[in-house]
Amino acid sequence: MTIIQANLSHLDHMASLFDEYRVFYRQDSDLEAAKTFIKTRLEKEDTIILLAYAEDKPVGFSQLFHTFSSVSMQPLFILNDLFVNESYRKQGFGVALLNKSKNLCKTYHYKGIALQTETTNPAQELYESQGWLLDKALQYFWSNQ
Repeated sequence: MTIIQANLSHLDHMASLFDEYRVFYRQDSDLEAAKTFIKTRLEKEDTIILLAYAEDKPVGFSQLFHTFSSVSMQPLFILNDLFVNESYRKQGFGVALLNKSKNLCKTYHYKGIALQTETTNPAQELYESQGWLLDKALQYFWSNQ
């Protein structure tokens, strides 16, 4: 198992995994749109993507976005995306991606990492087993749809 920080040279690997991730969340597959989205994020440097490999095969990723807490006046990450290909789940890739994300947070001296997922996502057990706490105070969302 290898975890690396992705860059534009990993675009094809990332686009494929990101498309799988979106399909997991009931979105239509659109590999070209996934590739464009990831390419833009990497070019603008508004995200850090960690890419997990099983030998030479890309099998998972986490995506961290930079943001800030106004109250504490500190930067933090939002972990919007964590995905491991179904064939590689329960083999430690998710744990490794979460730990690498936490290490980046410490390296950057950020306040912490906010994580949002569906309440039905079975990965919640993984998050809780790795020290993530449910914060019921962060429960509202406005949609411009």
